[in-house]
Amino acid sequence: MQQKSIPKPTRRPRADGERNRARLVAAAKGAFARDGAAVSLEQIARDADVSIATLYRHFPTRDELISEVYQQEVTTLIEAANQLISRREPSAALREWLMLFVDFLDTKHGMAEAMDTLIGGPEPLYSKTPHRLDVPVKALVAGGVEAGVFRDDIEPHDLLRALAGVAHVRPSKSWKRSAGRMVDLLLSGLQAKPKVKAVAQRA
Repeated sequence: MQQKSIPKPTRRPRADGERNRARLVAAAKGAFARDGAAVSLEQIARDADVSIATLYRHFPTRDELISEVYQQEVTTLIEAANQLISRREPSAALREWLMLFVDFLDTKHGMAEAMDTLIGGPEPLYSKTPHRLDVPVKALVAGGVEAGVFRDDIEPHDLLRALAGVAHVRPSKSWKRSAGRMVDLLLSGLQAKPKVKAVAQRA
């Protein structure tokens, strides 16, 4: 009697793995911001509606998960700049992006406790951020300079330093409102002065 062949297990589509990874990162971002470093990986897996085995398959260590959450936040900022440059006029594009940067600072603060648990501390991870964010903020400012709406004597990274300063002080839970006012102040200072036409002297 001929034996029946056992069907080979079918591999899940790669898209499944990508979705699970994205859900884990999103769940970890919320969990670290909400509960800090003490949150268990099992809780993150539950929040993402995946098994703990799936979490470890994507992120063998807690450090790798923390780093991925942080790096993805930076990448989201970079991608947002590209989209805003193509869809918004320069002032609106820069303002919207700077407000996204404020949200990023808020997330980073919420994750601070978790990031402090990284082996060797978070400094190696943080040290790459200014260089990565220099590119989008310079592109956004350059678009305004080219359009004649921004001054050409501004160091773009100073905008990020100013907002980071507001985030560092954090006088109250409403610091983001203060940051929003700072964004408007910075944009006001960026505006190019109208050129004054020279009046010919009468003979």
